[in-house]
Amino acid sequence: MPVVAQTEVLVIGGGPAGVGAAVAAARNGAKSMLVERYPYLGGLASGGMVLVIDDMMDGPRQTVLGLGQEYVERLERIGGAVYPPVEDRYRPDEALWNKWSRWGSYDIYWHGALKPITYAVAFDPDAWIRVSNDLIKESGVSLRLHSWFSEAVVEDRKIKGVIVETPEGRQAILASIVIDTSGDAAVAWRAGVPVEEGGYIVSLVHRYGDVDTERAIRFEQEHPKEAYALNREAKRILGGSWEYWWLLTPRPGIIWCNCPHLQGFSAISVEDLTRAEFEARSRIEACYAFARSNIPGFEKSYLLDTAPQIGVRQGRLLQGDYIVTAEDIKEARWFPDSVARGRDYFTPYRSLLPKGVEQLLVAGRCYSATSAAQKISREIGPCVVMGEAAGTAAALALSANQLVRNLDVKTLQQQLRRQGGDPGEEPAPPKPKNNELSDGFSMASAGVLNTGQE
Repeated sequence: MPVVAQTEVLVIGGGPAGVGAAVAAARNGAKSMLVERYPYLGGLASGGMVLVIDDMMDGPRQTVLGLGQEYVERLERIGGAVYPPVEDRYRPDEALWNKWSRWGSYDIYWHGALKPITYAVAFDPDAWIRVSNDLIKESGVSLRLHSWFSEAVVEDRKIKGVIVETPEGRQAILASIVIDTSGDAAVAWRAGVPVEEGGYIVSLVHRYGDVDTERAIRFEQEHPKEAYALNREAKRILGGSWEYWWLLTPRPGIIWCNCPHLQGFSAISVEDLTRAEFEARSRIEACYAFARSNIPGFEKSYLLDTAPQIGVRQGRLLQGDYIVTAEDIKEARWFPDSVARGRDYFTPYRSLLPKGVEQLLVAGRCYSATSAAQKISREIGPCVVMGEAAGTAAALALSANQLVRNLDVKTLQQQLRRQGGDPGEEPAPPKPKNNELSDGFSMASAGVLNTGQE
């Protein structure tokens, strides 16, 4: 088959981690190529319409910086992002809850009656695509859309490239280093690397248009018991959702529904995914009919769209040099080789390294973690900076003429820090406990800036 391209760093999958990896590799001097099966970039952030960036703060301190923060700033510049200002964050205040909770900007892991507002960003899916496109173009990444990964080319336990299916037929792309950001560890799996199939809920995210959101929120605040009963029935029809079954978006009158929650469907089974699409749509239509007839503010609404990609939270997971556990996440365990951070957890470089195949890195929601750990460490922001770490590592390894496995992690950490990131190279101070926050606490009074610096 034809070899259509040769590159130094080849990234498979154009979601948050993939764009982060490709851009970071190119900015660090490597010839970089990104391959994506859909006709747009963004993965589940755009195509799956997962429209909130969260897991970006360790209590009052911002931990997801670098390209993760750059995404937010670029989204804001084109009117595609809404998030709480610094002075509104991390204060358990009822007025702030009423102002920001319907944007999804609260600490969902807080164990208390009133969750603090945090730095979470509601964004527009098309704006995410526009920002992704700009990042790819400006950094000089070569992009191939409409190219579905099929096979890994491995020789003497070293990956040499991939084979993709395209409208032109099967094509080969050769590379010095391959980064698997496919979401389901597709490259690692086809290369013979140990993986594990996880299992979690899937969703078909959808949006309503022409919702009178001010009236809907006012009704909830003025008639909490009646509103609770109506929303509980909506969630029953959907078969489950998060705390809120609908959230606000940057577009007036358009709401986002990160549901229904569908249990028992394998994210890597064609039959299951097909059934899930039909099951989800029947629930969506039933809930819409109920909401339009019963919930104030929804009377003139319409179903705007459903996501072109079903929301897969967990498929295959890499079983790499280190497998992150749920205890690692919950206890915020620090690793000396940490190269990326999430909420209050650290991602070791070893969890990006597959066993048995050289010059292959894995980043994003399919990184090396147990199923239980991945469920609480797979959000958009952490995936962007995990990809940034992988792309930077690939470029540094090429520059040093060494295997990515042998890269000096300290060198990688220093470069990520120079790029404005927080690799987590040092242990973090403990975050405040529930009883350490009062109504008078604020990020501004604590001297914590938007950049995460104190």
